[in-house]
Amino acid sequence: MRRQFLLASVGTIALTGSAFAADLPISPPPPVPIFTWTGAYIGGQIGYAWDSGNLNYSGFDPRTGLAFTTSLGGSPNGVIGGAHVGYNYQIDQWVFGLEGSVDGTSITNTVTGAFPAFGGSAITASTNSDIQGSIRGRFGIAWDRALIYATGGVAFGGFTTDYVFVGNTNGIHAIDGGNSIYASNSFSNNRVGWTVGGGVDYAVTNNWSIFAEYRCTNWGTVGNQGLAAAGFQTVPNLTNAFINSNHSINQNQVQVGFSYKFDMYVPAPVIAKY
Repeated sequence: MRRQFLLASVGTIALTGSAFAADLPISPPPPVPIFTWTGAYIGGQIGYAWDSGNLNYSGFDPRTGLAFTTSLGGSPNGVIGGAHVGYNYQIDQWVFGLEGSVDGTSITNTVTGAFPAFGGSAITASTNSDIQGSIRGRFGIAWDRALIYATGGVAFGGFTTDYVFVGNTNGIHAIDGGNSIYASNSFSNNRVGWTVGGGVDYAVTNNWSIFAEYRCTNWGTVGNQGLAAAGFQTVPNLTNAFINSNHSINQNQVQVGFSYKFDMYVPAPVIAKY
């Protein structure tokens, strides 16, 4: 009898505990952290760039007493690519940031112009830009993992121009009894300008993102004076001759790339209320 009473008591307690447990609220799984653009990042980019702006020349031939000016159109273009580093900070949907980039380029172009003032002379100019960089601010609006942004700031660039001058190539009015002149020179210029543009960034994961961007950059005008002066000095009666040039540099570029964002900031978890 006692044994049966104990068994009945244990069964009753077990059933009561099960019913009580069934009435308890079930704890939800921990919430997934909300994505944020805040954090430092590094990455790489590659694309295509093209310049616009004429090569303008002016000069003076003391033998004929003629001065001349001419303008040659040229569109240097090539591949551009490099690396970038930056930091973003997100407030609600708004994203603010600062980014620095450096690119190597294959941008180059060669043009040739004729100068009747020198009795059939010609000059060939080859321009190239081997390295560029920028420091830019960024401002955008985010929809979760998608970010549309504008960017702008200071641009840096290195430019080299090589000139070759050949005088009286057709033999008409040849200098000093039929002798033509030949001279060459090379100029390197470092320029500081401005750059503006915009793009679209998309976070594939919490750390990796891909982007596409367009920028317009202006470095002003590069001027070179005294072209081929050394060559002119070797010809009698031409010591006062000169050729000067200036080249306005405006660049457009489109690039795609990737970034890796470091986990330096973790947003506060969302607490569900019941």
